[in-house]
Amino acid sequence: MSLPVNIDDVLHARSVESERIEFKEGWNPEAILHTICAFANDFHNLGGGYIFIGIAEKDGCPILPPLGLNLHQIDSFQKKILELGYKFRPAYHPIMDPYIIGEKNVLVLRVQGGQNRPYKAPDSLAKGNSTYSHYIRKGSCTVKAQHDEEIELLQLAAHVPFDDRVNQTTSISELKVPLIKAHLKDIKSQLADECNDIEFEDLCRKMGIVEGPSEHLLPRNVGLMFFNETPHDFFPQTQIDVVQFPEGTSGERIIEKTFKGPISQQLRDALYYISSLIIEEFVIKHNDRAEADRFFNYPYPAIEEILNNAVYHRSYEIREPIEVRILPNCITVGSHPGPDRSISLEDLKNGNLIARRYRNRRIGEFLKDLRLTEGRGTGIPKAIKSMRENGSPQPIFETDENRTFFAVTLPIHPLAITRVSPYVPPHVTPHVLNILSERGRLLLEFCERPRDRASIQVRLKLRDVKHFRQRYLRPLLDNNLIEMTDPNNPSSRGQKYKTTGFGLAILKVLVEASDSPNSENQLPFIEN
Repeated sequence: MSLPVNIDDVLHARSVESERIEFKEGWNPEAILHTICAFANDFHNLGGGYIFIGIAEKDGCPILPPLGLNLHQIDSFQKKILELGYKFRPAYHPIMDPYIIGEKNVLVLRVQGGQNRPYKAPDSLAKGNSTYSHYIRKGSCTVKAQHDEEIELLQLAAHVPFDDRVNQTTSISELKVPLIKAHLKDIKSQLADECNDIEFEDLCRKMGIVEGPSEHLLPRNVGLMFFNETPHDFFPQTQIDVVQFPEGTSGERIIEKTFKGPISQQLRDALYYISSLIIEEFVIKHNDRAEADRFFNYPYPAIEEILNNAVYHRSYEIREPIEVRILPNCITVGSHPGPDRSISLEDLKNGNLIARRYRNRRIGEFLKDLRLTEGRGTGIPKAIKSMRENGSPQPIFETDENRTFFAVTLPIHPLAITRVSPYVPPHVTPHVLNILSERGRLLLEFCERPRDRASIQVRLKLRDVKHFRQRYLRPLLDNNLIEMTDPNNPSSRGQKYKTTGFGLAILKVLVEASDSPNSENQLPFIEN
């Protein structure tokens, strides 16, 4: 019987982080025991991991085609792993399945985060050993937990993530086979072809969406979120609200659209709605050359990453929907609660995200299988990069001191405004507009190629370093009009400054508006 994943995607770390995969060329019971223990403890709420027995590795990557195992070995190893499961305190048993990879037999262990963590394993399988330790993953290594980490593990024992908890108020009849089959087919799991030959209970156990003995089998919350048509019946406000304000928040017109259903489906439907009705491509034609400039009012990848992030990281215990507010000059995606306290707003702004622990380990697992998210802390950096490449302003991140909410604002591209409207760059302060009317335009032109601070001061004929930094450099950096070539080392002696895509768009407006015989503030001709 196959696993409910695309095994090729797991093998090549396309749907699972590489640190959640371990390769074993042959039978090494002690190493396998400790790795199972580490994955079951799931210290960072990543969702456990996978162990491939029969595949060697080099520098963390599988050596393919694998050496493989013979059929006798696979049968023997499965029995031995079952015996090893009783050596844990408390007992733990991974899901085991043989696969054929590269025409060789391989045994794959799927080790989910355990409901009864923390787990201990014997330090040695040698006769007479009496010492047990907690094992955890650090990067791609299995290590013994230190004292402070053991304390954290004990604290985690009292908190199973909400999406992985057993739902005591309903029954497994609420899990719908057609939705499970559609999911398995969507991710190209071999289990999709075996569904009709498997008992419903066994299928649900294989998916990891139920818990308990056969006489009292109950669904886990994640199963109801993905494989029930109306998860909002169990978790109120599990929905995405898209609200448009065509005339701004003070206008009379409001257009509302609510997306419900399995959370993967509502995510896809909301993204399709936004991409179809909101996203527009613009073309700027020029009199002096044949080539036109093309851009979008909002780059789709940025919206996709931010909304995926909200679905993945919101709390489904809080009865508040994800809200997408579409205003004339920006899109805001809001969810509850805010990011982990280990992540600062400065980290978000710079795209430096290292999550201490994930809120929804199982939701992330299913979204990764569907390739709707990567879960490696890459969503925010990808959104920032997408906005920059489109020539859009940088996203704006907001939360409060108590981290009760998280909002991400994507400003509209500065040229994605009707050509008869006066240009006021969104989220650019009057102070910066004054700078642009002085030496700012010259600075943006000069920094189309990276320049160091001294050469910029010479170009602007400014001698005072402090005045230059406070009056020009800092405001233009803060408003994403210029950027450092080495942002991780702000005081580097080799530091240079370069005009951003947003800065180039502003510069284009300033140049073409100044050349216009009609108005200093009108935009160049734009088609969409």
